[in-house]
Amino acid sequence: MSLRITTWNANSIRLRESSLKRIVAEIRPDVLCLQEIKVEDDKFPYDLCRELGFPHLHVHGQKAYHGVAVLSKLPLEQCHARKWCGNGDCRHAICTLPGGIELHNFYIPAGGDIPDPEANPKFRHKLDMLEELTGYFGGRKGDGARMVVLGDLNIAPLETDVWSHRQLLDVVSHTPVETEGLIRLQEAYGFVDAVRTVIPPSQKLFTWWSYRNRDWDASDRGRRLDHIWLSPALAPHLVTAEVRRAARGWENPSDHVPVTVELSVRP
Repeated sequence: MSLRITTWNANSIRLRESSLKRIVAEIRPDVLCLQEIKVEDDKFPYDLCRELGFPHLHVHGQKAYHGVAVLSKLPLEQCHARKWCGNGDCRHAICTLPGGIELHNFYIPAGGDIPDPEANPKFRHKLDMLEELTGYFGGRKGDGARMVVLGDLNIAPLETDVWSHRQLLDVVSHTPVETEGLIRLQEAYGFVDAVRTVIPPSQKLFTWWSYRNRDWDASDRGRRLDHIWLSPALAPHLVTAEVRRAARGWENPSDHVPVTVELSVRP
């Protein structure tokens, strides 16, 4: 038996129904985690998701901004949300899958345009959330949980996660203070970067391309902002991982593409 889990920043789920249908048809996830759904809970397209084969849903939505959701073919238990930094934004949903797999779906703040926490409150918020998450997961290190942490973490940590390491060192999402913060978070619990386990760090790999660049494929000025991490207890069950680059070229696309892992676990 295998379990396929996909993460995708939809950038407004009500605008991406055609992409949602293609993801389900072509990638066939058992669990699909969405970020930036940009809709309140009561306006989420529940009926469409059920028609697509996801009877189990956990939505943590917000009008016009942010918001995360978990769509699952498998039963979900203990679904809840957490708030961080004393902020009411909907950025973190938690569910338990069969087999006791603890799923964390995140949308980390983008951080604005100015990489200065004193001048830019949005960047300060991003760094503060990373710090709080590091403390939370660090406090759980060694608990043996079967855990998946995924979502749009809005940071490209490796030099090969951006189109130009040198030119993006002072651009939000790849500044040293962010990349070092994300690595501290990953190491606080000992999470394994599932995608980079399969696709070596020597290979350039992106999951996001700006809308500003019309010829995104040819110029290929992307960043790897979307991640899937596995706890040490779950990492040995990793079978494969994939970034569906072609989705950026679909009609009316999100600026992010789906990222998927397959695990050899019995749901």
